[in-house]
Amino acid sequence: MQTLSDLSNNLSFEDFKTEVLNDYRIATISRECSLLGRREVLTGKAKFGIFGDGKEVPQLAMAKAFKKGDWRSGYYRDQTFMMAIGELTAEQFFSGLYANTNLELEPMSAGRQMGGHFVTHSLDENGSWKNLTEQYNSSADISPTAGQMPRLLGLAQASKIFRNVKGINTSNFSIDGNEVAWGTIGNASTSEGLFFETINAAGVLQVPMVISVWDDEYGISVHAKHQTTKENISEILKGFQRDSENKGFEILRVKGWDYANLVETYQEAGKIARDEHVPVLIHVTELTQPQGHSTSGSHERYKDAARLEWESDNDCNLKFRNWIIESGIATNEALIEIDRAAKRDVREAKKNAWNTFLKPISREHQELITLLKPIAKLSANGVFISKIIESLTSIDEPTRKDLLSNARKVLRYLVFENFEEKRKLQVWIDSIFENVQPAFSSHLYSQTQGANTRIKEVKPSYDDDAEMVDARIILRDNFDAIFKNYPETLIFGEDTGNIGDVNQGLEGLQAKYGELRVADTGIREATILGQGIGMSLRGLRPIAEIQYLDYILYALQIISDDLATTHYRTKGKQKSPLIIRTRGHRLEGIWHSGSQMGGILNLVKGVNLLVPRNMTKAAGFYNTLLLGDDPAIVVECLNGYRLKEKMPNNLGVMKTPIGVVEKLKEGQDITLVSYGSTLRIVEQVSKELLAAGIDAEVIDVQSLMPFDLNHDIVKSIAKTNRVVVIDEDVPGGASAYILDNLLNDQKAFQYLDSAPKTISAKAHRPAYGNDGDYFSKPSAEDIFEGIYEVMHESNPTKYPKLR
Repeated sequence: MQTLSDLSNNLSFEDFKTEVLNDYRIATISRECSLLGRREVLTGKAKFGIFGDGKEVPQLAMAKAFKKGDWRSGYYRDQTFMMAIGELTAEQFFSGLYANTNLELEPMSAGRQMGGHFVTHSLDENGSWKNLTEQYNSSADISPTAGQMPRLLGLAQASKIFRNVKGINTSNFSIDGNEVAWGTIGNASTSEGLFFETINAAGVLQVPMVISVWDDEYGISVHAKHQTTKENISEILKGFQRDSENKGFEILRVKGWDYANLVETYQEAGKIARDEHVPVLIHVTELTQPQGHSTSGSHERYKDAARLEWESDNDCNLKFRNWIIESGIATNEALIEIDRAAKRDVREAKKNAWNTFLKPISREHQELITLLKPIAKLSANGVFISKIIESLTSIDEPTRKDLLSNARKVLRYLVFENFEEKRKLQVWIDSIFENVQPAFSSHLYSQTQGANTRIKEVKPSYDDDAEMVDARIILRDNFDAIFKNYPETLIFGEDTGNIGDVNQGLEGLQAKYGELRVADTGIREATILGQGIGMSLRGLRPIAEIQYLDYILYALQIISDDLATTHYRTKGKQKSPLIIRTRGHRLEGIWHSGSQMGGILNLVKGVNLLVPRNMTKAAGFYNTLLLGDDPAIVVECLNGYRLKEKMPNNLGVMKTPIGVVEKLKEGQDITLVSYGSTLRIVEQVSKELLAAGIDAEVIDVQSLMPFDLNHDIVKSIAKTNRVVVIDEDVPGGASAYILDNLLNDQKAFQYLDSAPKTISAKAHRPAYGNDGDYFSKPSAEDIFEGIYEVMHESNPTKYPKLR
């Protein structure tokens, strides 16, 4: 199905004719997929549909300028483009619509995303990089509007890094930084802040990026007059247009039905971006959306008769067809034959996709009915089971939900009965879950040898006369070792470059390694994350610095919807091992206080969340993460940079294990669990408790996600029979998360002689000043008294009430 990637070569008229007719065929196939796809949703075979009808012709032009090695970060209407570059067939299109969990049949997401979300495979079966310069590349789409824009920035910046930073092994990733990142977005979504943040950042960075705005004048039902000033995105972006004195964007405009001009415009845009590393915006106007926004509604409800008539007359496929006839490229009769063949091929593809989707479920359907028939005869509740069999038999096209729901209900009728057929049913149910559940739940994290949790610990080692230094020096010198040993590593963020970050953990490193590898950015957290995601997708090892933990909220949507789901939503076919560096804990005041941990950890499943208690541990985490495949957030302790730590002699080599806790003090009476800056207070309190006759065991969590993979905390609780979890997050936050893990995952309740307890901050953010901190977050006295209260309840004679 693939179209040629370039029409700028000198083609004979016959070759040109063949190329144009192939494009027409692809446009017709794509349109037919959209039309039949909508019917499949309305008949119930598919759950939801959002299609690319009305955008076919400009996507054909984009495909011609798109070269191997390039990247797409797009919009969920780009099906024609994907077909044109040979990365989507009609059968795969319908397999996606039906949510087929077989990755070979549905290579976009194995049914994990709704149709219209596209991806190419960057990794082989072992999780190793394929040669991305020899294939067309598409980063995995997400639904949140404009959410694809920050990632696009990073995909483009990678080319700049590959072109200008020496020493990187680019063999699988780039050829002289000549790759262009192509973005697509609907006109209404340009109203999102993420779009404007990306536009500004790209103009500053000057990266090879081409953004196409598909403009059909609507955002679902809302007209452009409510979306965009002047109803024209390219008009209001004129200030970004480059000129002879100022760098900026090149802005091009073209009508979405004008095939010849579209091809010319996209060739021009690709050349500017590729050769000059200048970002380009293409405003594609006069597009239509023949079936409305999606299958959830009809556009006849919000478009008047005049608009609907205009859309019918100006449909890009129709205009393309008329141009072909008027140009003498083909007759109407020849195009009718192409139309008929396309319709036939799409119907056959739909039929094949449905049959391959249904076949394994139909086999399981028959297996279940066969299992249930003898059970109905043997059971005292056979009459009820027979009704279930009748219900199952009447379902012509069952889902696995239908099968398992009914099979598990049968077990309820057999709870007091015991015969071989019942055991066979139990085995069958367990087997279905064992075989099918991974199709929905695998690859949240890497499942290869590159998983972060597989990187072995290397403890810090010390010379006999090791110096006690400010902890920031350990970080700085460890980063120095990282940048020396890993040329593909770079760090960027607010105040990260020139001054070496606000706490001097990167002091002097920009001068040593250059402004591209140790870089300052604007105040724009979402696109800082986007830079990191995009560059990590292309084989670089970026460290994105978010100055304070509470600033991460600006980027939380990007982390949650994009970064955290990359490996999952591609079923292990793309990875984004971005390291996010930030700092928080124990600072007074509502802002920068770093108490959002519970919210963050529950929104970023798929990302490691690491909470080192000191800078040696933090440095070890960075060394570990650079060898792994999973993304991570490292939260450094804000009040720890000037504390003294012993200088290790194996910087760059020492590694802190991920998902492993550390016991800091042995004890017999009670287990204390904490992390980060609060842990230092807990250690202090544990010494004070000894004076009261309480011997506490102190455990540093170190890693919130993943959490205590070896279940070492429950081993401590089995010894002490009591546990208190202490942190400075709000109630119900990280301490509740930890306790939930201990009780429900590690089954610690069976060892407890006292009720488990959490000690956390107040429900509000901390007030300013020493007193504000004291009355907002758990103080040493709060912790002492909370622990003492647990011991008092267990033995009031030995531990009389304090107050």
